[in-house]
Amino acid sequence: MPATPSSLFAKAVEAGASDVHIAVGAPLLFRIDGALIPQTQGTVSVADAEKFVKAVLGDFNFKRLGQDREVDIAYQLDDGSRLRINCHYEKNNLGLVARVIPTVIPTLQDLALEQLAASFLDMREGLILFTGPTGTGKSTSMASILNHVNMERAASVVTLEDPIEFIFPQGKSVIRQRQFGQDFLSFAEALKRVLRQDPDIVMVGEMRDPETIAAALTLAETGHLILATLHTPNTVQTVDRIIDVFPPHQQPQIRAQLSMSLRAVIAQRLLPKVGGGRIAQREVLMNTPACANIIRDSRIQELKSVLQTGEDLGMISFEKDAKRLYKEELITKETYEWATGE
Repeated sequence: MPATPSSLFAKAVEAGASDVHIAVGAPLLFRIDGALIPQTQGTVSVADAEKFVKAVLGDFNFKRLGQDREVDIAYQLDDGSRLRINCHYEKNNLGLVARVIPTVIPTLQDLALEQLAASFLDMREGLILFTGPTGTGKSTSMASILNHVNMERAASVVTLEDPIEFIFPQGKSVIRQRQFGQDFLSFAEALKRVLRQDPDIVMVGEMRDPETIAAALTLAETGHLILATLHTPNTVQTVDRIIDVFPPHQQPQIRAQLSMSLRAVIAQRLLPKVGGGRIAQREVLMNTPACANIIRDSRIQELKSVLQTGEDLGMISFEKDAKRLYKEELITKETYEWATGE
């Protein structure tokens, strides 16, 4: 194990790693282009893990870890590189996973988001959701779109994050970035109070519970643009999950709110790219009047057919996007077959 967290994290940044894994009984691991690559011959000991986690957290947060059994923090290197770090217990041993955050927010062009983002960059209200498993670039896509707005027009933006990831540069907008546990104690409560901060746009790091979802839907109905993430695998399941987290007697109201406030759902996966690196495969559901009727009438299964036939309205399925990536020679035939299940 390197002597200090800074030296290890600097090595991860230099190697182009997206994540660092420290687990007792396993080698030190970097995730590079989606693959876990061992960095040591030996394995991490109990003493190694405890010493390293304590050095990362400091006395105050290490004490909090002992009480809460899990802590999320942001960590910054001297060169400005930032990491999102989760420290936790596993079989009563300490462990750590650190996500490397790019120092520069990628542009819409970098992420091939220009065409997609054009359809809602000028929106002033409603709910836009970015979904997918952990590590598929949801936060990066959301930050890219928000930073484009920041550079193009004056808006009051409030972000609610756990922890703060990208630091937005000075632009035409004023952006207040608030960190869970430090600047606010509850996502749902912060969303209820955010109206007093005169926002045009609110970014929610993750909609974790019914209270947060309900507050986000209410804000989206009252003339605010809400950008948020969910850990759902595709667009249709996202709509279903939002409704299903509420008890049956509340679901008709939630369906009505969602049908009116939802603007788009963007689901993402990351695939191996020809030549190295990874590239996003996306599924996009736009909330057209037909989709709104389907959501309100609880016919969610019909969204799949709308998604398949809505290309002229800006929609695309995972399968069609994989076909596009293969046609443009951005992914291999094997990756295409895996991505489509063929």
